[in-house]
Amino acid sequence: MLRPYIYTQLSISDIQLLCKRNNANTDNDIYKTVVEIIKKVQQEGDNALLKYAQLFDSINLSKLFIEKEQLQELAISVNAAERAAITVAYQNIKKFHQTQLQQETPTETMLGVQCWRENRAIEKVGLYIPGGTAVLPSTFLMLAIPAQLAGCKEIIVCSPPQKTGLVNAYIAFCATLLGIDKIYLVGGAQAIAAMAFGTESIPKVDKIFGPGNRYVTYAKQFVQANSNTAIDMPAGPSEVLIIADETANAKLVAADLLAQAEHGLDSQCILVSHVASLLDQVNEELKQQIEHLPRKLIAKQALENSYAVITENQQQSLAFSNEYAPEHLIVAMNQWQEMIPKITNAGSVFLGHLTPESAGDYASGTNHTLPTSGYAKSYSGVSLDSFLKKITFQHINKQGVGSIANTVEILASIEGLDAHKNAMSFRKNMDM
Repeated sequence: MLRPYIYTQLSISDIQLLCKRNNANTDNDIYKTVVEIIKKVQQEGDNALLKYAQLFDSINLSKLFIEKEQLQELAISVNAAERAAITVAYQNIKKFHQTQLQQETPTETMLGVQCWRENRAIEKVGLYIPGGTAVLPSTFLMLAIPAQLAGCKEIIVCSPPQKTGLVNAYIAFCATLLGIDKIYLVGGAQAIAAMAFGTESIPKVDKIFGPGNRYVTYAKQFVQANSNTAIDMPAGPSEVLIIADETANAKLVAADLLAQAEHGLDSQCILVSHVASLLDQVNEELKQQIEHLPRKLIAKQALENSYAVITENQQQSLAFSNEYAPEHLIVAMNQWQEMIPKITNAGSVFLGHLTPESAGDYASGTNHTLPTSGYAKSYSGVSLDSFLKKITFQHINKQGVGSIANTVEILASIEGLDAHKNAMSFRKNMDM
């Protein structure tokens, strides 16, 4: 269960150590394995992917993808209630992300000088849909919907093959709902390498999206540093931090912690509260609830990586949360409204007692592909903007040249760049 740390007894270095996560690039064995996989895919292409499918997925593939007809056949096995739930999630995610597509208004910075930005979709994007200890059709929706809304011309989807040599039926149904006609049967670091560098079957993409295990995470970081393919964000194991006060319900707090714990062995669940007695209540609930979970062994291991912080007041609780910068932040209190402007570092925030993380994970509409490992201090979660580039434009007319020429000429002279000065001076002195 959660072990307590007393905030007032922690030094600054103690707090920093508590907030430090086990990132992929700290493991030398993982580094060596990932680099070897990436180089092998670069050298051998599809052959390497087929060999890795046999090695890691225990499957002999005759081809590296399945197409529309097979996807439709697989999707048939999804029952009506499941179809309805996935469709509601699809609609909510689409509705939320549609509001993000906005065109900026041109600005006249000086008389005759007009500047503006326009959106352009990233043309080729790669989506990685995990398929290890849990298959995540929700991630497929979270990535493909904004990619389609942004107008990406080519959307490459990779997901590990199941023991059948196909994909999960829920992934297939999502594909039919999204109108995506091909899924590549590749997982792990080899999928990231294939999308970053291209193979005979899998096209090279411009940007890669999607969560994964530590091998996938390091592979994404490696290809970003060693190719011209970008990634959505650095990401590590999933995490939740709950700020709770005397109004919190221990049963609900424990349920939210376990919802995170069952993600994976290296998930982290943090409770922060100035109500010391709450921890005992939550730990008792954890003991009871965990026994009923099919993934209780995973959840128990995750709880061993987790802890509680007992603070003196809400201000200390919030200070710790902002330092930790959680992927998911739950504010379990009645007066959650006053906390909103004080939250500076978090991937996605769940407010009040009736807003579980699972709502955002699946169907409220917000995106669940979020920064972990403290990267919420500098990264946002995936949104429509993640699939867009912003190109700046400017136009200067004759009046504008008169307005801005002197400023440009002086600044160019200060920097000793005479050609820059001439480019403006010639225009100022020409009758155009």
